[in-house]
Amino acid sequence: MIKKVKTIEDLADLSGLPGVYIFKDCTKGVIYVGKAKDLKKRVSSYFKTQEPDSKIQHLIKEHASIDYVQTKNETEALLLEAQLIRQFQPKYNTLLKSGSPFLYFEITSEQIPKLNLVTQQANKKSIYFGPFLYKAKTRHVFEFILRKFKLKICKLKIKQGCLDYHLGKCAGACLENFDLNDYMIRIELVKKLLSAEYDDVKKFLLEQIKSYNQQLEFEKSKNINEYMENLESIFDTLDLDYSEEEVIKFAKKTKENNQAIVFKKGLEELQVLLSLEKPPKSIDCFDISHFQGKWIVGSCIRFTEGIPDKKNFRKFKIQTLIDQNDYAALQEIVTRRYRNIEDLPDVVLIDGGKGQLNAVKDLFPQAHFISIAKREETLFSPNFRNGIILDPQTNIGALIIALRNYAHHFAIFYHKNFRGKTFLDR
Repeated sequence: MIKKVKTIEDLADLSGLPGVYIFKDCTKGVIYVGKAKDLKKRVSSYFKTQEPDSKIQHLIKEHASIDYVQTKNETEALLLEAQLIRQFQPKYNTLLKSGSPFLYFEITSEQIPKLNLVTQQANKKSIYFGPFLYKAKTRHVFEFILRKFKLKICKLKIKQGCLDYHLGKCAGACLENFDLNDYMIRIELVKKLLSAEYDDVKKFLLEQIKSYNQQLEFEKSKNINEYMENLESIFDTLDLDYSEEEVIKFAKKTKENNQAIVFKKGLEELQVLLSLEKPPKSIDCFDISHFQGKWIVGSCIRFTEGIPDKKNFRKFKIQTLIDQNDYAALQEIVTRRYRNIEDLPDVVLIDGGKGQLNAVKDLFPQAHFISIAKREETLFSPNFRNGIILDPQTNIGALIIALRNYAHHFAIFYHKNFRGKTFLDR
């Protein structure tokens, strides 16, 4: 049931249960959809004055009312959120309009059916089960089913059977005495499993745990127990009536976690490259932006331990120049940024080539200056004057390029605002 919140005072009526909330404008158009584990706490947070970001400021200013729908649990709220965003395409939802789909189990219609894990229901002749929301757990279950029911169909053609077959991992479809009937029975059992006939499946798994415990094979018992937990998650998702694509927020979170690991390793590699005593904790990156040599501005962003440190971001309107001179502009903003010498980071990165680096590296001799040129992603340093070409796929390449791109976009955003304001003031 959809309920409404029209004023801030109405927030008191919000439930503390999970659900989905919907911001609407004065025309009743949907401008933002979100999900919450606690509706009252989450929606109330939008109206707090503790440094909201610009998107929230505009959202609160534009909204006229808030609808909300209570759900049974957070997973159901997540799926309903995705469904509503797909339906209404709210302008303030930038993460969920597109993205990775759910995972599906596919059983093909071939003479020897295959069990696959796919992201789309692309084949009309196949049977699909899903969607499944939690990717990692779903992959664990998929691997377990393949291994436990010996459903792997490899591409090898070895009459005596491949190595995986002899290890008990492959169905052995290439064997002359391959028992197709037995294989089809296993496929049917998996269909029951994925069709939510849970009691028989749980009983089977519990018997496996008991058997391993009796044989003192506790590690195997532990693994089976983990599969039980994974299956519970799969069962919970199957009980829901939604079939929308996966919420990209999960993919984004996974990407951010992986990125943190990559950046940490990148800092360690940068330590070796620059012969530092320890991995750099803080890195600043400078960039200059202008339009045909006019409206020159600069930016400085900081990553602390591989994470954007926004309280240490800085924007600069160039004060000493009228016409374009990137070297002089860089000298000005670097000098202004470190008026307090204690603000110096462990490493200073300049968006530019050898010339830009030479323009600023002697301003603060105690600092480690490097620069990156967009052409071939070449990194320059006093340690390697001819430059080193970075591979974006490496840890250090991903870190340095991410810093440069972040600073570049930050400078362009400021430049557009500055130029627009200048036109309006005329």
